[in-house]
Amino acid sequence: QVQLVESGGGLVQAGGSLRLSCAASGRTFSIYAMGWFRQAPGKEREFVSGISRSGDSTYYADSVKGRFTISRDNAKNTVYLQMNSLKPEDTAVYYCATGASIVTIRQGTFGSWGQGTQVTVSS
Repeated sequence: QVQLVESGGGLVQAGGSLRLSCAASGRTFSIYAMGWFRQAPGKEREFVSGISRSGDSTYYADSVKGRFTISRDNAKNTVYLQMNSLKPEDTAVYYCATGASIVTIRQGTFGSWGQGTQVTVSS
């Protein structure tokens, strides 16, 4: 089982940027697709972005397309989410997850799940 630890969250003004990181333990990181979810209080979990095992395929929710960029460094067992032009509606706890593919993660089938990192965007 892969252990995931997210970091990089914080408080930022609207229009600002943050870079989230998700560090994975173990030596099998590269066999997993990775995804980022977010959940705001009182709202359903939203799949934000996903990346394939090799990093050559990515997915973005319409709500973040053009503003967020997902990437991974398999040598460092880490996946990143660069978030630019942040909006107050981006405020949520952000989680990373492993899965067999971007599709399965998006469908809610995943293996490991991190503890989350809070992102707060002030207006």
